[in-house]
Amino acid sequence: MARWELLCFALCSCLGTAWAATLGVVYTEGGFVEGESKKLGLFGEYIDIFRGIPFAAPPKTLEDPQPHPGWEGTLKAKNFKNRCMQMTLTQTAVRGKEDCLYLNIWIPQGRRQVSTKLPVMIYIYGGAFLVGGGQGANFLNNYLYDGEEIATRGNVIVVTINYRVGPLGFLSTGDENMPGNYGLKDQHMAIAWVKRNIKAFGGDPDNITIFGESAGATSVSLQTLIPKNKGLFKRAISQSGVGLCSWAIQRDPLAWAKKLGEKVGCSSDNTTVLANCLRQSDPKALTLAYHLQLIHLPAPLVHTLALTPVVDGDFLPDMPENLFANAADIDYIAGVNNMDGHIFAGIDLPAINRPFGKVSPEQVYELIEGLTVDRGEAGANATYNIYTQAWGDKPEQEVIKKTVVDLITDYIFLVPTQWALNLHLKNAR
Repeated sequence: MARWELLCFALCSCLGTAWAATLGVVYTEGGFVEGESKKLGLFGEYIDIFRGIPFAAPPKTLEDPQPHPGWEGTLKAKNFKNRCMQMTLTQTAVRGKEDCLYLNIWIPQGRRQVSTKLPVMIYIYGGAFLVGGGQGANFLNNYLYDGEEIATRGNVIVVTINYRVGPLGFLSTGDENMPGNYGLKDQHMAIAWVKRNIKAFGGDPDNITIFGESAGATSVSLQTLIPKNKGLFKRAISQSGVGLCSWAIQRDPLAWAKKLGEKVGCSSDNTTVLANCLRQSDPKALTLAYHLQLIHLPAPLVHTLALTPVVDGDFLPDMPENLFANAADIDYIAGVNNMDGHIFAGIDLPAINRPFGKVSPEQVYELIEGLTVDRGEAGANATYNIYTQAWGDKPEQEVIKKTVVDLITDYIFLVPTQWALNLHLKNAR
């Protein structure tokens, strides 16, 4: 018995120390970084985790991100950094900081030697371009966007990034004075940083996939179309959102810049004065100047999502549907869920979530009118007939409510995704 115990002790000692493979300190373009090495069980597997590596300098308000100047000594990359400044869910306060352009990396390791040439996956979070963070929501130390499980199950390096949201990320005067797309440019800077540095962490810079959900999915789609990303990544996955969604592009950015400018005391006589004033405004006040209306809506909720990317003629040079040739060499997966529109439907017609709530056919028609406003009465009538043809004379409330969710899901997510995939296929080499 003693001999068996001694053998077990020796085996465990070997597994726990001799075979441990970890990166230790890694040299990046900004300087040395030291992360955390975490043991994953009894058999010697480890994962290296680097949290809070800066991929750009602390950004200036409503200006493009700039390269990070680097640091002296070794950066301790063991804790998540600030999420970008954003309103709280109650829309009465802010959280996060302007100094927020950091990324996090998870690298699975074997027992005998550190990993090399691993595939790399960069995650872009959603949140309607208004909220979110690279670590996600958390309860104590349990973070929603912890990359450990995907990294270890898939034997891939997982990277999560921050980008500016809300007014600080997407406010624009619609011209060169404040072109906007600062959040998209942050994403681009992060992707480019990974391309240049991931080899030092054991990743394959020629095998990078970007993936995201909701506004993050739309961001992924747009990043595939942006010419400045040529060669930075190989694959992309959009989960519930593409660049062709009706809410993906601001149509009248100057109107929102003027509206928010008035709230923080800026003159809107011309865009030069307005842009300069907005840049000098209190970032917290500017963040709270935009309020997402959730009751007594003048139009369907999807049409009120205002602070999104813009066609600026440079970074995003044209409408997304005209840019699919730029994605010709990128492998692309896009998908939706069968009730993706439910949260929107519940705000547009709150009765669908009430057990005894009633939704009338007239309300369904009015909702369709709001969704298809650019198609006129003929478009609304045709859409209504398509979605109600199976109702019969006396449809049950469950059928009507499910129809509302289906049509909003189709309008906001499914049809644009089908359109995007068709254009991708048409242009793909």
